Amino acid sequence: MGEEQWCLAVPRREAEGTRRRLLEEGLLDRRFRPRPEGDAILLPVTEEVPGAIRCEFEGVPERIDLPRHELVGGIAIMQENDPEGAERLLASRPSLHTVLFPETAVEGEYRTRRFAVLAGAPTTRTRVTEYGHSFDVDLTHAYFSARLSTERQRVLGAMGEGERVLDMFAGVGPFAITLAGKAGLVVAADLNPAAVHLLVENIALNRTGNVIPVLADAGHLPRLGFPLFDRIVMNLPLAAPEYLPAAAALCRDGGTIHLYALEEEEGECLPRVRAVTGGEVIERQVRTYSPGKWHAVYDITVEKGAE
Repeated sequence: MGEEQWCLAVPRREAEGTRRRLLEEGLLDRRFRPRPEGDAILLPVTEEVPGAIRCEFEGVPERIDLPRHELVGGIAIMQENDPEGAERLLASRPSLHTVLFPETAVEGEYRTRRFAVLAGAPTTRTRVTEYGHSFDVDLTHAYFSARLSTERQRVLGAMGEGERVLDMFAGVGPFAITLAGKAGLVVAADLNPAAVHLLVENIALNRTGNVIPVLADAGHLPRLGFPLFDRIVMNLPLAAPEYLPAAAALCRDGGTIHLYALEEEEGECLPRVRAVTGGEVIERQVRTYSPGKWHAVYDITVEKGAE
């Protein structure tokens, strides 16, 4: 049911200009939505101005001030320990079942964090849907970033059909399972047993038949006798550059390495890259990580003869 309010009936072609003028003059009533009426647009005004008429309008829903957060499936991760804000956040999104606060930074060899439950169901497990794929995630057992979904699609678009792909730090499988759509074979490795367990579940969940899960330290992969790969993904931002020699040893001549790293200066990883190949390198900023630090990707063409 609408509410009766003063308004101006303005021809459609003049509506935007009139709306801006009323806004500048403080006369546009922003509590209500403008609405069409025949060939005119009805603009609600705060008082009885010349030419104003009375009409019914629907109110604009009150905007809820929500705390800063990151969404991972049905879980919201807040940046502040604010239980009251967590309850508002939970109530604002029907898709949410839990609101968490990270009690630690990403730490340890398994790249995990500990969380406090601020609101909702006491769980750190959720399902993430991304470009037609589904991933079961447990945030206390395996690291996952939904912010790289566009980047995964970019790499997929750069691939040729039937490539042999190695994901050196696969986690629960978002890169590996996404790239499997074009690849002939994907080897998905991780050191974290809990992550590999979830990876196996996600391979089954997505009915992906060309991903081989491997529980292994990335530095040991060259010893396992794999044929060389066409493309290698290195998504371990805090430590991936250390594993570039292993990646270069596993990549064919002319193949591609996608190295993800955290940087404070442009080109910070170039000396390590140049230590393993003289091939073409394209550096891009993926996203801001924190003030003065960003998540970068280096697309590296491997040239074996130029090492």
